[in-house]
Amino acid sequence: MPRILIADDDANIAQLIADSLEDEGMICTTVSDGEMVLEAVKKSDFDLILLDIMMPKLDGLSTCKKIRDEVSCPILFVTAKGRTIDTVLGLEMGGDDYITKPFHVEELTAKVKAHLRREKRSSQAQDKAVSLGELTIFRENYEVVKNGEYIHLTTREFQLLIYFIDNIGKVMTREQIFDKVWGMDYADIGSVTVTVKNLRDKIDPDSQLIKTVWGVGYKLVRRGE
Repeated sequence: MPRILIADDDANIAQLIADSLEDEGMICTTVSDGEMVLEAVKKSDFDLILLDIMMPKLDGLSTCKKIRDEVSCPILFVTAKGRTIDTVLGLEMGGDDYITKPFHVEELTAKVKAHLRREKRSSQAQDKAVSLGELTIFRENYEVVKNGEYIHLTTREFQLLIYFIDNIGKVMTREQIFDKVWGMDYADIGSVTVTVKNLRDKIDPDSQLIKTVWGVGYKLVRRGE
């Protein structure tokens, strides 16, 4: 049965969520602040974490930032209506989704179940992973592992990495990369340079995999080539 951690300083809301999810066959643990979340994830593994953003001692955003490298399960934020900036920050810090208060408990339950289904499909697709030196890339769940440690990539960074992998050994111009990865999205071609740099910083700091071909573009090679 899926194990869910619910963090909300409003005990009534936490219990309402727990009751609804337990009716769906899940096992729920409730805590009231971010510091209790840190303790809980040290003691137990969870399949999904629900974080209220406005909590005492340690808010949801700070909590997510502290635990994101330690847990791989989905993290969903519960935020007050109209707090768009919190939502954006939460996703940038590694959150997977959000729901705004006031919410219908049926909607929250549906989101939780959807993320659990997605995680289950992803785990079943582990054999579709791609190995590249110290890296293991899981295409279907947008995950990269380096030497056993999860590396968080933005969606765009991951799309860029997959494009490199699909064209390994080929030199690609910035224009080609921009056309295939960014497509019709509003951006300028300088985004390619920035995203390549960010991707290198995370997975290839010594530039052994992603090579710059001066005056042309970039290519991905296997280490040592």
